[in-house]
Amino acid sequence: MHITVLGAGAGGTAMAFDCASHGHDVRLFDFEQFPANVAKIAEQGGIHAEGDISGFGSIAYSGHDIDEALKNAELIYVVGPAYSTEPFGEAVAGKLSAGQTVVVSPSSCGGALAFKRAAGLELQDDAVRVAETSTLHYAVRLTEPGKIRVFLKLKAGNLLAALPGKHTGDILDLIADVYPSMEPAGSVLQTSLQNANPVIHPAVTLSNAARIEMTGGDFLFYEDGVSDSVGRLIEALDNERIAIGEKMGVRILPDPEMGVRQGYMLEANYGSGYRKAPGFQGIGAQPQLDHRYINEDVGYGLVFMSSLGQQVGVATPGIDAIINVASIVMARDYRAESLRTPATLNIAGLSAEELGSL
Repeated sequence: MHITVLGAGAGGTAMAFDCASHGHDVRLFDFEQFPANVAKIAEQGGIHAEGDISGFGSIAYSGHDIDEALKNAELIYVVGPAYSTEPFGEAVAGKLSAGQTVVVSPSSCGGALAFKRAAGLELQDDAVRVAETSTLHYAVRLTEPGKIRVFLKLKAGNLLAALPGKHTGDILDLIADVYPSMEPAGSVLQTSLQNANPVIHPAVTLSNAARIEMTGGDFLFYEDGVSDSVGRLIEALDNERIAIGEKMGVRILPDPEMGVRQGYMLEANYGSGYRKAPGFQGIGAQPQLDHRYINEDVGYGLVFMSSLGQQVGVATPGIDAIINVASIVMARDYRAESLRTPATLNIAGLSAEELGSL
């Protein structure tokens, strides 16, 4: 199959490697402001990987020409943080063809909706099938340009939903050779809410703010950063996320429970579960507070959840407190920026029932 991966960060590089290792013809694209990894992959003709999946995967194209990257594409993966989804959608606007399939991974709260809007596709238009996953399928880091270390490829617990949902099964069949453990979700609101990064990363970051600033992040984010009290803060946010899902008829698993299913964690609790998680061991803290763990996970994730809670009538005092504290600490108003909300995704007028069945 001809596969295009948009996004050459660690996640996109891992996905490109994995698909290539399964015999697919893979083309990799990223914007010109991210040249190093793309250039090295082009130079060496592929990607080196070590860890849970390893070897060398040949890549047919690695570069900044979107038309060349999309050549003969049957399946397109959009891989990156929330703030990359709309730019990738805009880059392919007018260039997609009927019969193609796009998978946004991870959703990062409303990813399929955001991509469709940026690409100029109507919400229920299924000439181009668009889906999203609840999380990235890998714990992975770029160790140097053209080389990745994969700490974990998920064995379970990654959900996929198409928009509209009638195509979910067919898309799962399409990607089953590389991702046999991917699971169907009931709707894109389930995949969006099941991603727990917004309830984990900001809570741990703000609880360790002075430590990050004073040491440049010289500590282990989970092993050193999640004390039992920090775990209780994560749990409070997680309970609000779960309540929003319940109001829409969408079942959201508690993050430690999902973490055990995915293979990240051994214990389904909010304290030592993170500290002792095999999938999180050795992951260092970010070097500064100005980082996606706040800018993305608050600005896109928690603001989206708070706005969704207001829309369906679920109070989110813990989430709102984190948004407020993050805005003070970072001297910016994340709620006023409204980077991703039901309004920006054109779903602000929908009822809880309608949202749950998207």
